Amino acid sequence: MTVRDKQPLEQMLAGCTHASLVPTQLWRLLVNRSSVSLKAVLLGGAAIPVELTEQAREQGIRCFCGYGLTEFASTVCAKEADGLADVGSPLPGREVKIVNDEVWLRAASMAEGYWRNGQLVPLINDEGWYATRDRGEMHNGKLTIVGRLDNLFFSGGEGIQPEEVERVIAAHPAVLQVFIVPVADKEFGHRPVAVVEYDQQTVDLDEWVKDKLARFQQPVRWLTLPPELKNGGIKISRQALKEWVQRQQ
Repeated sequence: MTVRDKQPLEQMLAGCTHASLVPTQLWRLLVNRSSVSLKAVLLGGAAIPVELTEQAREQGIRCFCGYGLTEFASTVCAKEADGLADVGSPLPGREVKIVNDEVWLRAASMAEGYWRNGQLVPLINDEGWYATRDRGEMHNGKLTIVGRLDNLFFSGGEGIQPEEVERVIAAHPAVLQVFIVPVADKEFGHRPVAVVEYDQQTVDLDEWVKDKLARFQQPVRWLTLPPELKNGGIKISRQALKEWVQRQQ
C-alpha cells in the first residue's frame, strides 16, 4: 500500500481487508460512513470503547486489541476485543513479567539496540529483558496496561494515571477521544484538565463523571481538542497537548 502525504484515510485503506489503526481512526471511518472493505482491525494506542467495537461489528468489521512495540516488530499480546481491560496473553515467542509495576519484555524477535551517534546502544539488560516504561498488571496470564509511568502525576498527594481516567471518560458515547493533562496548581501541586474530541457536539461530562471517578481524578476544566492537534487522526503528542493547555490559561 502506498500512502501519500495528507491522503484521506478511506483512500489509504481502499481495497484493504485488514489494518492496524488507533481507535480514533476507526471512529472517524464509522461516523463518516466511509466505504471501506475492512474485515478485521487491530486496535491499540488508546482506550477502546465497547460502543466502537459494537458499531464496527454491525458493519462487518471484527476488532482485535493488542499491545506491542516497534522494538519487538511489533505485537506482543493480542485478543479479540471483548470490553475487558486486558490486552490478552503473550503471543508465542514472547515473555512478559511485571517488575515494580513496570512491564518487562523478552523475545527472540526484537531489535538489537538503538543506533545513536554512530554506536549501537543495547536496549536489554544482562538477562535479555527490556524495560518498557509502561505500567501494567498480570492476572491469570493476561496483561493489562495501566498507562505510561512517565505520565503519572500527583494531585494533593494522590497519584493520577491519565490513561485510567481517560478510559472512563472515553466510555461516554459522545466522546471520540480524550486526554488528561496535568496543570500546575499552588495548593494541590497539579490538577487534571480534560481535552476532549466530541462525536458531534459537546456534552456535560462534568456531571457524568461524578459517580465514576474519585474526586481527585475529576477534571477541573474541560477543553475541546483543537483541529491543529489532531495530526490526521494519528496518536497525538501529550507534550503538544500540555503546551496548548498552558496557553489556554
